[in-house]
Amino acid sequence: MPTLPSPDADPAVLQVWGGSSLQGHVKISGAKNSALVLITAALLCSEDCRLRNVPSLVDVTRIGQILVSLGVKLKQQDDILNINASTISKSKAPYELVSQLRASFFAIGPLLARLGSACVPLPGGCTIGARPVALHVRGLQLMGADVQIEHGMVNAHVRGNRGRLQGAKIYLDYPSVGATETLMMAATLAQGETIIENAAQEPEVVDLANFCNSMGAKIRGAGTNTIVISGVSRLHSTDYSIIPDRVEAATFLVAGAITYSEISMSPVVPEHLTAAIAKLQDIGVQVVTEGSDCLRVIPSHNLVATDIETLPYPGFPTDMQAQFMALLALSEGNSLVSETVFENRLRHVPELNRMGADIRVKNNHAIIRGVPLLTGAPVVATDLRASAALVLAGLAAQGKTTIQGLHHLDRGYENLEAKFLGLGAKLERVPQSVAIANDAFSPINSDALISS
Repeated sequence: MPTLPSPDADPAVLQVWGGSSLQGHVKISGAKNSALVLITAALLCSEDCRLRNVPSLVDVTRIGQILVSLGVKLKQQDDILNINASTISKSKAPYELVSQLRASFFAIGPLLARLGSACVPLPGGCTIGARPVALHVRGLQLMGADVQIEHGMVNAHVRGNRGRLQGAKIYLDYPSVGATETLMMAATLAQGETIIENAAQEPEVVDLANFCNSMGAKIRGAGTNTIVISGVSRLHSTDYSIIPDRVEAATFLVAGAITYSEISMSPVVPEHLTAAIAKLQDIGVQVVTEGSDCLRVIPSHNLVATDIETLPYPGFPTDMQAQFMALLALSEGNSLVSETVFENRLRHVPELNRMGADIRVKNNHAIIRGVPLLTGAPVVATDLRASAALVLAGLAAQGKTTIQGLHHLDRGYENLEAKFLGLGAKLERVPQSVAIANDAFSPINSDALISS
């Protein structure tokens, strides 16, 4: 796992020189959004668990630190993580860790299922909009938990003297991935049957169900809008491999499109990328399947505008909205991007405009008028996927782009610079002080940008 950056350290910036043609093959890492919840789900098991294809990411390090603080033993070698949660010494997750990572709130379900009580701070992560925990809380209450939210902490315990959560019928007002996963984990050790209706259908939900089932859980229907969990009394050890990261794969597909480069990538699950591939084809880019787990992007110099609306899976993923916006900025014609999942996820627009894009925002819509070229500029990454979009824009731009806010990038992309370097890109991570000393780069006040 990567070492967490010191808050007092000289922050790094990424310098990207655009105009290089890319070529080659990229190895896609394990899915970040699966890894975080699967590591947390290991709390459900009182025996050893082994996870393979674990990406080396700052968020993975943080979720590991949270488990260690609860008394879990972790041992990592390369992309294999051994987890022993046979003894959990605490049911309270530390505020200073949970406040930095949204996914850490997932711990409330397994802790409540294993111990009958849990104390978890309200979550943090990217500030891309309100992501309330009300759906999680309501579901846990239906399963027999008393839940109180006080002073930023969520305190939960199993009601009465039963010791175990009880199966329940739960309808989610919105198909929240986090709520679906939290309640699914809690239900694995509950007494009786739990039915989650209007459940999220994302591949990461299916991966969690498969992981839990490999430990002896009884979950069916994952990947549909109704998931049924028959509770069991305990789970056993397992050896499980995390699915490939569909967002990383789609990001490299866009990288090929925006730099007019032919790139192949594996392993992937092509059906996880259906929406992204369809939009690339609308823009004029061809994506071909080579074997069962490899894709190749065949670029086009005639990129055309298209409209995108983000939706829960199997719709177009919100996690690819920013990257596609960078591509549409260079596509001929007018495009409309509508963000329906998070209300504050268009903050990369001013940064793309700084590079010469022509994008206007009205409410949750971005109106994009394609331009013939982008030019390098100093920019700030405002969230995880925005950081990837700025890297893509920098690769396509004329001149040098200097990107601040790399802590966002490091949360979700494993060895992104090394992978791009292997394809022939020209980019370098340097301390901000070095960038200032070497040229006229001046740090941007990111707080001012965020508030604008």
